[in-house]
Amino acid sequence: MKRFLKRFIQGCFLICALPAALLCGFGRVEIMFTLFAQCFATLPGFVGSFARAAFYRLTLAECSIDVVIGLGSYFSRSAAVVGANVSIGSYCIIGKAQIGARSQISSHVEIPGGRTQHVRDQSGRLSDTVEESGDLLKVGEDCWIGASAVLMANVGSQSTIGAGSVVVRDIPPGVVAVGAPAKPVSAKPSEIA
Repeated sequence: MKRFLKRFIQGCFLICALPAALLCGFGRVEIMFTLFAQCFATLPGFVGSFARAAFYRLTLAECSIDVVIGLGSYFSRSAAVVGANVSIGSYCIIGKAQIGARSQISSHVEIPGGRTQHVRDQSGRLSDTVEESGDLLKVGEDCWIGASAVLMANVGSQSTIGAGSVVVRDIPPGVVAVGAPAKPVSAKPSEIA
């Protein structure tokens, strides 16, 4: 009965999110997608979490309806992929990323996504455009990303990233990594108590 009720509520939120999804071309019109993503980010409580899950189910490249996305968190690119039972805390900004099933992302985490950001011209000035590759930054399945971490590289499945860490090089599966830049400190997350 509980599962049926949850599916019914999710269906209602999908219907409510449909007009916004239509107006942003189901995520293909990036400027409208960003507008609605930021609007949905401001909705509080369980209503906001259900609304964000429904909107992203309709607009991201791939997104399970069974996700929890906290207040103030939003996806800046519709190319993102989110697995089932992912939990994202409050005030996170996620770009071109693939988040594996059952991963948990704490609050204030930034995942700009992709491998390149702003580039400089020959005179050293920053360009006004972002050079993007087609690559998604990958966070594997069953990962824990601590509060205020910044991910600029891939994180392997079953890895833990400590709070405040800055990941600039790929992290292998099954490790605990901390620091700025983040470095593995343990072979298994269960070794740290």
